[in-house]
Amino acid sequence: MIIQRYEDSRKEEVCDVVLDILLEHGFEYDRFKDADLKDINNYYFTSGGTFFIGDAEGKVVGTAGVRKCKGNLCEIRRIYLKKDFRGKGNGKKLFLTALNFAEKNCLGVMLKTDHTLKNAIDMYLKNGFTFMKEKNGHIYFEKKF
Repeated sequence: MIIQRYEDSRKEEVCDVVLDILLEHGFEYDRFKDADLKDINNYYFTSGGTFFIGDAEGKVVGTAGVRKCKGNLCEIRRIYLKKDFRGKGNGKKLFLTALNFAEKNCLGVMLKTDHTLKNAIDMYLKNGFTFMKEKNGHIYFEKKF
């Protein structure tokens, strides 16, 4: 898998990957929570953030986004990876690419994940994130640089 910067020509593939993975984990599309997928450039890049794709043989197999927030903080979002590419270090590679961008461009980073995604939670903790709170089945983490 090769990590590349998102381009609008990949929008449909990105949306398909994200929505398929949401469904795999029992989540449905939510027009408010998933509004970023309608305009990835505006949501991520306009604020000074970025969005990466994992590409394998010309197909999008993973995603990772960094959205800049107020106070020179950012949020890592959309760490998704197709099932066939998991367990091989690809998810960690996407996550670390997003984290590296955050470290170079922000003073701190936040993220949230569903409480059922134990592998993601372990990866965040192993990479220096600290628990902030749990609310409505989501766990919130932060890391200061």
